[in-house]
Amino acid sequence: MYKTVGMVAHVDAGKTTLLEQILYHTHTIREAGRVDKQNTFLDYHTIEKERGITVFSDQAVTTYGKMTLQLVDTPGHVDFSTEMERAVRILDYAVIILSAVEGIEGHTETVWQLLRQYQIPTLFFINKLDRVGADLSGVIQDIKEHFTEDVVLLTKPSWDQQCIDNLLNEPTTSLIECAAERDDTLMERYLNDEKIPLHQLKAVIGRHFNEGQLFPCLCGSALQGVGIKPLLDILEDLLHTEHHALNDAVLSGRVYKIRHDEAGHKLAFIKLDSGHLHVKDTIEHTLQDGEKRVEKINQIRLYHGTKYTTVESAQANQLIAVTGLNHAYVGEGIGNLPDDKRYSLIPTLQAKVIYDEKVHPKEILHIFTLLTEEDPALDVLWNETLGEMHIKVMGTIQLEILTSLIAERFNQSITFGSPEILYKETIHTKTHGFGHFEPLKHYAEIELDIEPRPRNSGISFSTTCRVDTLHTRWQRLCEKNIPDACKKGILTGSPMTDVHITLTSGKSHVKHTSGGDFRQATFRAVRQGIEQVEAILLEPYYRFRIKVEQTLSGRVMTDITSMDGTFDPPVTSGNYTIITGLVPVSTAMHYPTALASFTSGKGHVSFIYAGYDNCHNTEEVITRLAYNKDADKDYTSTSIFCSHGKAYGVKGCDIASHLNG
Repeated sequence: MYKTVGMVAHVDAGKTTLLEQILYHTHTIREAGRVDKQNTFLDYHTIEKERGITVFSDQAVTTYGKMTLQLVDTPGHVDFSTEMERAVRILDYAVIILSAVEGIEGHTETVWQLLRQYQIPTLFFINKLDRVGADLSGVIQDIKEHFTEDVVLLTKPSWDQQCIDNLLNEPTTSLIECAAERDDTLMERYLNDEKIPLHQLKAVIGRHFNEGQLFPCLCGSALQGVGIKPLLDILEDLLHTEHHALNDAVLSGRVYKIRHDEAGHKLAFIKLDSGHLHVKDTIEHTLQDGEKRVEKINQIRLYHGTKYTTVESAQANQLIAVTGLNHAYVGEGIGNLPDDKRYSLIPTLQAKVIYDEKVHPKEILHIFTLLTEEDPALDVLWNETLGEMHIKVMGTIQLEILTSLIAERFNQSITFGSPEILYKETIHTKTHGFGHFEPLKHYAEIELDIEPRPRNSGISFSTTCRVDTLHTRWQRLCEKNIPDACKKGILTGSPMTDVHITLTSGKSHVKHTSGGDFRQATFRAVRQGIEQVEAILLEPYYRFRIKVEQTLSGRVMTDITSMDGTFDPPVTSGNYTIITGLVPVSTAMHYPTALASFTSGKGHVSFIYAGYDNCHNTEEVITRLAYNKDADKDYTSTSIFCSHGKAYGVKGCDIASHLNG
């Protein structure tokens, strides 16, 4: 049985080094590479070697005992969080690596929240025990305070710290008590002072670990190769490896990554959940306009770093890459699995693409369209009116990487404007939208109820429309086009969010309706609906945690107030004060530099993306962005009708009188 195990961490915690040691200890590679020597197995991209950080998620396959492990290395830098989340969603298990010196850092908290959201069984590996200042017990206490009380130490250093004891083989009293508290049979044995068999102890801990109720904690030094064998032994003991007849089930899987090889072939990376997939099998795609495309799989590849082998078929739980699926996209469901393109971590910044005027815009647009296919979070947008191209990003480091990547891969020199905050919009009250699209030989009409939802709930869809009123095919097409129809609001042209949209009615024509007609009708119905009610501008917020000397706490609280943030009552810890709260990204994005300056580097701040809430300076932003909703031809509320063979438009504000007239 294949198991996918991901290495996740804050940058520089030793994630890639640990993975190297696992590959070395399982005899997959001859020598464990080092990040500082630019010879690691998975950080093989030139950009990753130069930067010394993981930018792209990659995978390696190894075996240990009866396990076949598909190891996934994920980016640790916050600017590549979207890449990390796409990798996290395919994991069966995760190992969070923490530095024994730095402990829990900002991005570690983001990773932990994601793993809990996707309910992935998780282990902790406290790394860098060989460094001065390492504090194993202190980090474990931080885990209990900030993450979970259900953490259990399964390894510990021996007296010289050159060896790590596996407590599953020689359990301590505290470990036995931890297991007994979770199992009546063990508790009875424990209370009767009976010896508890190791296989029963491992079974109880393994069951609660696999159910996400217990989180083993291990320790060692990846750089020194200490603690690697106990980690592998414990994985072998705890990972649920029973065969569940998944191979005999109906085919299901999901496209989790798109890449292009050196020859330009599109690669669709798929995690198979069940069933088998064979070369020459066909896959049906549903495109945005509702058109169905059937494509044949030409090749199935099993990737191991930069190398791959081709196979004729793949089975459940395998990570594969296939060629031939030119219309595949990230989040696409394969077989009987529905599409799912929803992600929690989203860019909060957007940047203008700057390129040589001698280069045709279509050439640059093609590059970014291809990159957006690989990283949908970029979401390239071409503003034809202004002749500008914008992309969405997580931070400035990502822009630097993109500049290098495009120069290396496409031989094009581009730069970016200063990143600006990516705002969103929602509505204050419920509204009803109408969209009609009927140029000659085309016909589609829909009606929607649009109502506000709680903050950060995103966009959801349902239908109360009867099938005998509008065929299921057209209803599904409306749903598929809702995300695109919500990409622009009316205040600043920012994406809509936090709304529930209900399809209430619709019409089609036996001869003249095509998929693209309902895309047009959907756009018009959403726009017509939101134009009738008050819109609300939203901006992204950080949840922060700042630790400074007590004498500087007043300065910090003043700074937070000046940044239009809010904070909880400060907490004193020794000579330090810990301040937590919320602050707009727009005002706080450069604060870490300021904090480091006036604390002489002794202050610590962590920012975690906390979603969107009401903008603190709405009028200022609306004036600065100067979006003219009536001039946006791609997002219009004007419905198109046809009379005597001629098409004519009716503005959204005039729809009611036109229909009643």
